[in-house]
Parts: sequence; structure tokens; C-alpha cells
Amino acid sequence: MTESAAGGPGKTPGDRGRTTIADGVVEKIAGLAAREVVGVHAMGSGSGLSRTFGAVRDRVPGAQRASVTRGVKAEVGEVQTALDLEIVVDYGVSIREVARVVRENVVSAVERMTGLEVVEVNIAVSDVKLPDEEDEEEPESRLQ
Repeated sequence: MTESAAGGPGKTPGDRGRTTIADGVVEKIAGLAAREVVGVHAMGSGSGLSRTFGAVRDRVPGAQRASVTRGVKAEVGEVQTALDLEIVVDYGVSIREVARVVRENVVSAVERMTGLEVVEVNIAVSDVKLPDEEDEEEPESRLQ
């Protein structure tokens, strides 16, 4: 997003200049907002193999932690943004309801923090976390 205003009579000092918001900023805001929703188990690919590699990477000391932007893609224009999210839901939840709440939370957070109009939030549910599956997203504690 880019805001621009020419300095001159009638413009306040806060309106003079340009503000640019990167796609990654919107992706982080959306990723955090989506993860706050009850029923969202994880973001990104739901394949067991990719979750396993992610869990191993998260356990390596000094390795980069799982990115809050995983599973989120934003297209940011000057005044609008569109988002694509990929989520894994917990078994037993209403997928339709979780998707509705994710959309509401993401739209609210992005619009409040950036001033951009969110024109769409597309959600792809890539997997369901079953109760008897090991939770590969949680790193094991090193303390005993």
C-alpha cells in the first residue's frame, strides 16, 4: 500500500509523505489473527511429512522458528488487499464456522492495523487434525 499527499496549504504534517506496507507485513498480521481462532490447529500444508519436517526444524537449537506467514499469501495494492490462507482444523469443529470466524478476525485485524480494505479472504482447508494423531507441531520440552 502506498499513501501519498502533496505538502501544501490545508495538509497536516501527518498527511505529508508516503506510507508503504509490504505484503509480508499483511501476511504476518493475517497469520497471527488466523491462529487466534479456536479450531485452527495449524497454518499451511496439512501433510504429515511437511508437519514432521517443520517440527524437527523447530527443535533444532538456533533454527528459525515456524514462520507466522506460513500458509498465508497476500496481494497488497495501494488501498486494498486480498488474502489466501491455508489452514488445518481440529477434528470435530464446524469447518464452515471456523472459516467464518477466521475471515472476521483476519479482516478486522488487517483493516484496523493497516487501513487497507480487505476485499477477500480465501481459505483452503488442507487437513483435519485427528485426536489420536501425534501433535507434531508442538516441540517437546527439553526439561524433565
